Amino acid sequence: MDRLLIEGGARLDGELRASGAKNSASVMFAAALLADDPVIITNVPHLRDITTMIELLGSLGVEVVIDEKMNVEIHANTIKRFTAPYDLVKTMRASFNVLGPMLAHYGQAEVSLPGGCAIGPRPVDQHLRGLEALGAKIEMEDGYVKAKVDKRLKGARIYFDISTVGGTEHIMMAATLAEGETVLENCAREPEIVDLADCLNAMGAQVEGAGTDTITIQGVERLGGCEHRVIADRVETGTYLIAAAATGGRVKVRDTNPAHLDLLLNKLKEAGAEISLGDEWIELDMKGERPRAISLVTAPYPEFPTDLQAQIIALNCVAEGTGTIKETVFENRFMHVHEMNRMGANIRLEDNNTIAIVEGVDHLKGAPVMANDLRASVSLVIAGLVAEGTTVVDRIYHIDRGYEQVEEKLSNLGASIKRVASS
Repeated sequence: MDRLLIEGGARLDGELRASGAKNSASVMFAAALLADDPVIITNVPHLRDITTMIELLGSLGVEVVIDEKMNVEIHANTIKRFTAPYDLVKTMRASFNVLGPMLAHYGQAEVSLPGGCAIGPRPVDQHLRGLEALGAKIEMEDGYVKAKVDKRLKGARIYFDISTVGGTEHIMMAATLAEGETVLENCAREPEIVDLADCLNAMGAQVEGAGTDTITIQGVERLGGCEHRVIADRVETGTYLIAAAATGGRVKVRDTNPAHLDLLLNKLKEAGAEISLGDEWIELDMKGERPRAISLVTAPYPEFPTDLQAQIIALNCVAEGTGTIKETVFENRFMHVHEMNRMGANIRLEDNNTIAIVEGVDHLKGAPVMANDLRASVSLVIAGLVAEGTTVVDRIYHIDRGYEQVEEKLSNLGASIKRVASS
């Protein structure tokens, strides 16, 4: 198992290109199962989660062609099986979303209950209720969801009890081939949902309202192929901006969308960063200064994203003053706190571990630390960048799920970081 070895103390300085959003790409792979013709997805990041989705499609008999630029061509009409196995679905939550497209297109699907990061309960009840409202017959057996429908799904009005990104995406995909109109209410509004809707519409779907809390889908009889470019990964972009701010450095991220990160950019300005923007780039410059502490509350988009919370805590560890971070989206999302405290941070948890109060210290000290989930793992890398001495981050397979070439990108910004094999 690989680890990352970091010698802290360097200010990040330079430019990098944002990768495509893995949360967009992975769900588009599921959406391709709706099409009768090849679907080509471009700007796909080279990540473990993407590899898992490709393997999952392959296990169904779907032909997947990948070129040297990670453009992925999916031929769903070669499908031979309709069962998504546990050993693949358990490793990433997004893979569960093949259920609805297979059901809508082929009338049957059998998918293992999902896995993913251990950051608290993320039930799929909203997914299943939505599919049942569209006419699916669903049974649970031996940890698998078995779904069938006679002929076509039927359009319906569906209200989500909570704002669910995966649920919104899942039912939106299934409804594209349902008979009649489907109206989804209390939808999640993330940019990745808009990106998926754009992809579905390029395939011939009729989806309106993505990015608002009400989405309307007029079902069609078939979907064809398309070519669609995945949007930039806003979380990856934000992570490198935060890392530069924590080190007092400067970074320019190209091929990204500043509009997807409004709240983060305002918070980084509060921390003392100078921010410059273009149509497809963001530049942050701390001019060598120590950041000021930031306080925030996580909430669904367009509020502050939970996926950047751990990175902000890493910044607050070495900031001037005290920052308070309240997590409202997931339970158990402060597992990185104990590892940071081992490095000399001053963080205490309150209110049943939903609030982290971070009092900045002059410096952290390098130490061996262990990652517990995707975003926590990269926050420990940021902590290592600002620490004195050597930090070793273990279990970096979590990072490889969501950050493309993380050590290469950070090295190009001046960090002393390398991947080493565990002895």
